[in-house]
Amino acid sequence: AHLSPCSIFWYEDRPEGQKTVKQMRQLHEEDLNKQLFDNLVSFLRRSHSEFQEKTTEWNCQMKSREIPTAALVLGVNVTDHDLTFRSLSEVLQNRVTPYVALLQAKDCPGIKNLMQKLLGQLMNCYVDVDSEEDDYVQTSQNRIRCSMTSLITWYESVTKKTDFETPSKKRTSSRHWQSPPVVVIFKDMESFTTKVLQDFIVISSQHIHELPLVLVFGIATSPMIIHGLLPHSVSSLLCIELFQSLSCKEHLSTIIDKVLLTTQFPLKLSEKVLQVLINIFLYHDFSVQNFIKGFQLCIVEHFYTQPLSVLCCHQEEVKKRINSLSHNQCENIRRLPSFRRYVENQPSEKQIALLTTDGFLKETVQQLLDDLNVYHENYFPVLRCLHVFTSSLPKYPLGKQIRELHCACLENRVWETEEYESFLQLARMLNKCDLVTMLQKCVEILVSSPGKEFDKTVEKLKEFLTQFQKLEGGCALSYVPLQIKLKLFYNGTNGYHFLWYILTLLELKESRRSKKLTKFEMLRFEVVDYIDSVVRNYLVPADHKTLHEIVYFNTASVLREHLNAAPRVALHTALNNPYCYLKSQALRSDGGSISNKAPDICIVYKLHLECGRLINLVDWLEVRKDASSASSCSHARFIRAVSELELLGFIKPSKQKTDHVARLTWGGC
Repeated sequence: AHLSPCSIFWYEDRPEGQKTVKQMRQLHEEDLNKQLFDNLVSFLRRSHSEFQEKTTEWNCQMKSREIPTAALVLGVNVTDHDLTFRSLSEVLQNRVTPYVALLQAKDCPGIKNLMQKLLGQLMNCYVDVDSEEDDYVQTSQNRIRCSMTSLITWYESVTKKTDFETPSKKRTSSRHWQSPPVVVIFKDMESFTTKVLQDFIVISSQHIHELPLVLVFGIATSPMIIHGLLPHSVSSLLCIELFQSLSCKEHLSTIIDKVLLTTQFPLKLSEKVLQVLINIFLYHDFSVQNFIKGFQLCIVEHFYTQPLSVLCCHQEEVKKRINSLSHNQCENIRRLPSFRRYVENQPSEKQIALLTTDGFLKETVQQLLDDLNVYHENYFPVLRCLHVFTSSLPKYPLGKQIRELHCACLENRVWETEEYESFLQLARMLNKCDLVTMLQKCVEILVSSPGKEFDKTVEKLKEFLTQFQKLEGGCALSYVPLQIKLKLFYNGTNGYHFLWYILTLLELKESRRSKKLTKFEMLRFEVVDYIDSVVRNYLVPADHKTLHEIVYFNTASVLREHLNAAPRVALHTALNNPYCYLKSQALRSDGGSISNKAPDICIVYKLHLECGRLINLVDWLEVRKDASSASSCSHARFIRAVSELELLGFIKPSKQKTDHVARLTWGGC
């Protein structure tokens, strides 16, 4: 496949993909961590104010030699943590202090190495890691001994130099505090040896009255690890405050909600593609960065392999690009499965015009793409409204996260599933307070949405709210989540209430058979039925829409092949069928055989698949000579191929028989 000129035009003139990926990265790197970074800055301000003001309280605190310490709990170590610490370092350098050092356990096996790295980063000087005299760092003027005394001397010199600068120079660094603190970030606190941490903390606490030092511990497990690594005599020297970052799942949910579930980017992901990306995230790496890279791959694959991707653009450019379509591109449109279904449902005269007249086809495509854009403008607000209801119900019949609901709606007609029936049954048991709250949220979502068809829907929901306000009584007939009732029942403390709840439901069900429904019950049924009708009208699966192939990337197999690595399958394919990767016609073979011109390791591998548990090397060599053209170096080539198979783990030497090797892999790959 090759990029069409139109696809190249899309990349050069309208880089929507790059803008969207940039927005996703900014959301992940800055916006989601903004609250966490603001809290850390406030902590630094509180811990630094006493030192800056030289108050009595600070002197009293320094008698206890406590070091201000932020315990930053980030969760399981993933590749995203490096990005978080880099962003934190930039925020601190821009808003608080220029003196920030990032330390890793692998660079600090001893206290000397730690001090060397610390001074090297703070002084921005050269550090010779291989030097035997690792007690020193080399600056532009002289060598400085790596010690806390040297650090204090350096800090006093740079702060005095700043105090004596001219007002114009001081104005350029006004974003930094006066006598700014020295922040030391331990990126992987659990990986540091106990002795290194103890020595550094004890030494630093003895000089805390001279140096405003602040520690930041990056923790992947639990804050209790601090007390597990450090004895009480050392941990008592720390004034610890806990900071908890958002989990990686919350990061992913926010990115999907604010970027993918919107109309701002024309390219959409099908249910299977989105599920592949989510599964890789949940079951492999928990990395939001890798999820964004996977989305980038979807963009490249769609515009590389789909000839009609030129029409995947913003609405204001669609008409211009449709008019520039060639006859071959019009034929590509006619071959789309969704368009062929559309043509089959049209009158015969219109069918002939669509299949023979390019001008009429372009007018129709313009209208169909407009309809597809309107579908998206209506789909996402209604999806959020449905999520308002489903996310508040016990056991979350349609998923707790909006991404789960989105995948369910894309997969098939959601109203035909058993989970949706469960949702309707639970929704018909909601109390007045919950219903009113949910309806108010739905009104807010629909009013702020770009869809132009929600005026009647908003008016109807407001009418429901008015009717609820006129009803007497509060939040009667409220349900309690079943799992809570079960817990109370099994604890044996409130079993009576649980039985009362069951009997009440049975009595309510029996009363509905024999008595008329109350006004509240009738209104509740009417609200649920109306929400059901809105869902059926707007949440039609995308693959039921004409020309959805243009804007939806749905090749999940390609994405899985690139991202979900299967080394053994790839290795078996390369050795069993080298043509798959080398693309040489001389290697093409039929019927499962292998060409005699294939690499030696491929021939030997193919032969070893036909052997049992033990393989006779002499017989193996003779069969190999028959399978390939004999040469003077065939014996040496055979030994080399066998050695390569042993290196790859397919065979190993056997002590049971002489001149035999044992096979290690079995079954299909």
